[in-house]
Amino acid sequence: MRLSRFVSIGIALATLLISATAPASAHVVLQQSNGEITVFAAASLTDAFKEIASEFQYENPGTNVTFNFAGSNTLATQLNQGASADVFASADPIQMDMARQNGDLTSDSQVFAHNLLTIITPTDNPQGVQGVCDLARPGLKFVTAQASVPVGVYTETMLQNASAGACGAGFADQVHANTVSQEADVRQLVAKVQLGEADAGVSYMTDVTPQVRNQITEINIPDDLNTLATYPIATTRGSNAEGGQSFMSFVLSPIGQAILARWGFLPA
Repeated sequence: MRLSRFVSIGIALATLLISATAPASAHVVLQQSNGEITVFAAASLTDAFKEIASEFQYENPGTNVTFNFAGSNTLATQLNQGASADVFASADPIQMDMARQNGDLTSDSQVFAHNLLTIITPTDNPQGVQGVCDLARPGLKFVTAQASVPVGVYTETMLQNASAGACGAGFADQVHANTVSQEADVRQLVAKVQLGEADAGVSYMTDVTPQVRNQITEINIPDDLNTLATYPIATTRGSNAEGGQSFMSFVLSPIGQAILARWGFLPA
């Protein structure tokens, strides 16, 4: 199935979820006096998870959800070094698997969303980027994420696919030569482009948020080059096991899925 078709199906499913969700059955009520819940989540989840937390707290009076948003690799490292969290939501399975191997998880992970990549430029698109192959143009300043950050991994896969196909051998090396910075997470990457410190970058589609949309130009990545990002979630060794499980269940519930869809995520 082509990714563009998948997007259409995802939007249609989100619409059905929103219209069909009954508030009484969609929410997960936390039965616990200790309402502090700490969630480690990929930076690309910032807006969607803040809205999910707001709804969760409304339905569960006395709870308080606090977040640590960062690159998934950073979060997995922090967990392994003893940081306390009740939930870990990663932007790829690799970092989740690392957390599992390190003994930091207390549940099986479940995929709760997908995402796609898009090329972004400043609004005026100073280098006239029209497609993926233009990223190798001499003199273009390209920004990406660090190699261990999920969006950096997905971007590198896209570059290698383009080198093996439409853009020709050596394309990925030319883009690497154009790279002026490697950011710690996708939000920092978007900010570099937004501020005109780079001519182009590759971000998740969901990170072209309403707050930056009028300062960013998006360039479509063809389906055969794009990468479907996978987001898993699991509970971790924090101080509120029941609270962590309740928040995870809420993310996976119809209302949690509908909120994610409103922020552009594709269904699991």
